[in-house]
Amino acid sequence: MFADHLEVELTIIATDSLSELLEGINNKTAHLAAAGLTITKPRKELLRFGPGYQEITEQLIYHTDHHKPVDLGDLRGGSLEVVSQSSHSEHLKNHKTRYPDLTWKENTELESEELLQLVADGVIDYTIADSNEVALYKRYLLNLRTAFDISPPLQLAWALPRSEDTSLYDAVVRFFEQIKNNGELTRLIERSYGHVENLDYVGTIVFRRHIKKRLPQYQSMFIQAAEEHELDWRLLAAIGYQESHWNPKAVSSTGVRGIMMLTQATAAQLGIKNRLDPEGSIKGGASYIASRLKRIPEDIQEPDRTWMALAAYNVGAGHLEDARIITETLGKDPDKWIEVKKVLPLLAQRKWYKKTKHGYARGWEPVRYVENIRSYYDVLSWLDESEQEDTSEPDALSILPQVP
Repeated sequence: MFADHLEVELTIIATDSLSELLEGINNKTAHLAAAGLTITKPRKELLRFGPGYQEITEQLIYHTDHHKPVDLGDLRGGSLEVVSQSSHSEHLKNHKTRYPDLTWKENTELESEELLQLVADGVIDYTIADSNEVALYKRYLLNLRTAFDISPPLQLAWALPRSEDTSLYDAVVRFFEQIKNNGELTRLIERSYGHVENLDYVGTIVFRRHIKKRLPQYQSMFIQAAEEHELDWRLLAAIGYQESHWNPKAVSSTGVRGIMMLTQATAAQLGIKNRLDPEGSIKGGASYIASRLKRIPEDIQEPDRTWMALAAYNVGAGHLEDARIITETLGKDPDKWIEVKKVLPLLAQRKWYKKTKHGYARGWEPVRYVENIRSYYDVLSWLDESEQEDTSEPDALSILPQVP
């Protein structure tokens, strides 16, 4: 977005470590670093930071098999590792005066995500991670817990080299002022983190169990149906899990049936004769969600387009359009899911639904529906990608089955 703002071409350089990234900025081999960098006093002496874009705290993370430490003096000789040259290391040094026996190792090769994995695997006892990272990864690494914050609230920001020429820095400041004022920054943060609290610990445990026990029977069906309609199979599987927990014999009190919980009318329209047949149900669900996607206005961009289609899948296209009209009436952007999901619950209030074309709807249901699917999709994507990256050690992350 910033490159487009400047009307220049973007070149992204991926570094192997945080120290390499910071060194690259100091040596001016890149114009800016956008890597979840925390603004700290020592760093400000070396780098020029743009405006803060997200507030986080730094948290001590431990394994559920260990006792919960009450402070940094209560680590009982356990191993603590942090990313080398990180703000986590800086803050531990600040705590050294109060806790003189505190020791830790600075890892020069691994990133925060990988250290969280080491804690989850029991290789190390503790690490420090930013609260936004913890919120994401605790859904995947189920035996991690947060003990306490080791820092006050801190800001993440882009870092630029120190230079007498401040023109690029000034452009960064103007850009962030613009995306804060027009709401785009809020939408970006919501896109990444707005749904992460939706899947609680118990729900995640059950979901992971069903991934092992139930998904292997139907994964190839999800893949084939998704390919036919140019969908992501993991998204289709997430919809199926939200609908029925991948139970092909599921039947609701309202008469919908099967893995994708199709109504009798929808199944007939799609040519599905037996809604309890897993393959037929999945094909029908894929066809139906594809049709919902086609009905979403073309000017709505991804991923908002998909979330809108899922809401329409759940509550109906008419009610979704009613919500979008109300959103626009309230001066908000009807093409952004973050705005529409705030308005959908209003369809249950007489003050609002009496003004709409399609009337009353339990508008909170499609919001919960979409946010749950987003969480399931994230977990499936993470596990799938982790397995693909770790083919040399299939037992380490062999959570998703291989498809013949």
